[in-house]
Amino acid sequence: MRPQFLNFGDEVIAAIAQDMNKNGYACIPGFLNEQQLAQLREQVATEANIHNGQYFAHHGDTALAGSLLVSLKAAPELQSLLQEVYRQGAGQTAPSSEIFPVLRCVQGDSGRRESNCFHFDATLVTALVPVEIPQEGKENERGHLLVFPNLRRVRSNVLINVAEKALVQNAFSRKLISLGIVLRLLRPQRLQLVPGNLYLFWGYRSLHANEPCNPAFRRATAIFHYGDPHAGSLLTSLILTINQHRARRASQVGDHQPV
Repeated sequence: MRPQFLNFGDEVIAAIAQDMNKNGYACIPGFLNEQQLAQLREQVATEANIHNGQYFAHHGDTALAGSLLVSLKAAPELQSLLQEVYRQGAGQTAPSSEIFPVLRCVQGDSGRRESNCFHFDATLVTALVPVEIPQEGKENERGHLLVFPNLRRVRSNVLINVAEKALVQNAFSRKLISLGIVLRLLRPQRLQLVPGNLYLFWGYRSLHANEPCNPAFRRATAIFHYGDPHAGSLLTSLILTINQHRARRASQVGDHQPV
């Protein structure tokens, strides 16, 4: 099923990119219709049971074969939108037109461990669609999206990019950032996500993570990554492979074999 309403003109695309620059993100309401949202929620519920109510994340076409996400990423309307947004942000076309889909579910105790994992994305454009967002429990335990928008520029040197990511994407730095937020020394944007909407931000440039969820509830999101400025770099490919392997291992936490 394709989205039926993403035929945006140049002026609208420019306004979306301007919102991403000025406000840190842009929102397109109603990206998914109720039928599509129900279909993704059914998939999430099935996978949640398979993973014993614990965290999981599926990356790429192979892991998501048969999912609505693979159909959506192939829609010319979405491809055109992400291409033009990237061009507005980078001033040139993306080195690769590949859209990389992810289905991510934060739940259970392992979901807490995978929260507050602040990072910069490998791709310039991140398009996020909430599937399930907790509406109960404490306000700071609903998995809100935390964003420090547009902290850096696109780096011309892949080594600088890797060094910057290594500086913040480690357990010590993430604990410091989380503590700074608790003490209100750091004040990220806190986006209260609405299921079915599409949120776009410069994932490469913006440090971001989800707040923890109450283990009794579930937070599921669909993510489309687009436009790796360093596409083709062996170092970038190695990091992507490591990250995917780590995601698969994290998804196995809490799984069990029948006794």
